[in-house]
Amino acid sequence: MLVENLMKVSLLGSEWVMWLMIGLSVLSFGVMAERWLYFNKRGKGVDTLRDELVTLVASGNLDGADTLLSRSKTVEAQVIRPALSAFPRGAASLADAIESQFIRVRRELDRGLNVLGTIGSNAPFIGLFGTVIGVIMAFAHLGEGQDDAAMAKVMYAIAEALVATAVGLFVAIPAVIGYNSFQKKVNEIEDSVGSISKELSSLIQPPTPLSLTPANSVVAASNGVDRANHAEKRAAAVA
Repeated sequence: MLVENLMKVSLLGSEWVMWLMIGLSVLSFGVMAERWLYFNKRGKGVDTLRDELVTLVASGNLDGADTLLSRSKTVEAQVIRPALSAFPRGAASLADAIESQFIRVRRELDRGLNVLGTIGSNAPFIGLFGTVIGVIMAFAHLGEGQDDAAMAKVMYAIAEALVATAVGLFVAIPAVIGYNSFQKKVNEIEDSVGSISKELSSLIQPPTPLSLTPANSVVAASNGVDRANHAEKRAAAVA
């Protein structure tokens, strides 16, 4: 009974699978267009921003740095500006503030990528499902007879099965390419923010005390011995 009911569902055809794939394709291209506009708008002038920001902060002009960041539309400026208030508290506080701000912005950067990843990984299987339905229909028509009309239905079902596979690949490939491209862009922004964070932190690192090298240690010890001998000679002369 169960097999018969499933056969009835399969014989309805795979046209609905095609419409589902078309819908997923429209969604996929819509997400890619939105992400492209987002990153294209916020990805210009990063190198110039970094150089000017470091120059202003190095000169102690934090107000000028804040103004510079407020005028920039880059993601880096969106992350660095709120964290700039932690600059007077030291390098560790600044680095923590920048990391915290980036975690908040990361959700906006990743928006839509899970949709592309899901479509890219599952579209071939949906297409394969349509292919299986087409093959089932072909065998069902083949069982009806082998006259010209039945064979025509068989060939149509096989063609429908192959089209389902092709549509699945057509939907999956652009989605995977888009996912990988935008994921790479997110990683580049993360590296850029990390680079700026290290440059700013280096401006407020305390000076490292000079340590005595072995050669300097020997010289210092020799000078101490000479001073001790000189003191003994002076004491003996006085006596």
